[in-house]
Amino acid sequence: MIQESQPPQKSIFRNPLVYTSLLILIVAAYVGWILLSRHQANRAYEHRAEQAQAQRQRENDQAAIEQLGGTDLAIQMLYATPRIRRGETAQVCYGVANAKTVTLQPPSGEMWPSHNRCVDVKPLKTTTYTLVATATDGKSVSQQVTVEVR
Repeated sequence: MIQESQPPQKSIFRNPLVYTSLLILIVAAYVGWILLSRHQANRAYEHRAEQAQAQRQRENDQAAIEQLGGTDLAIQMLYATPRIRRGETAQVCYGVANAKTVTLQPPSGEMWPSHNRCVDVKPLKTTTYTLVATATDGKSVSQQVTVEVR
């Protein structure tokens, strides 16, 4: 009987392909982990930057509201041409915040709420003008300014 000889079995650990495949797998996992961690770090940074931008925007909006009178009814400014000669025209300028209606006594044309508006007046004698601003809740504030006529 002829015995077929089988080649001796090689150990799997003697095969260089196993070691290189294992090394490539470890390197690929490491590179993947680095990419994932950097992606997460970038997203966290972008999120913090968006939050900081939103906070700055809220602060700027709040400052603008406060400059424009906040949420309270207010006459922010009222001034007029101080002196005129008889027959000349003067201007009464006003700015209000959070007003629904604005009136000027004595009346001088159409009035409406504005942050900065001037109206022409033509007083015949020295006149004190009263600006009354009224809010939607009925609360009102007033202020006076005088135009001297010579």
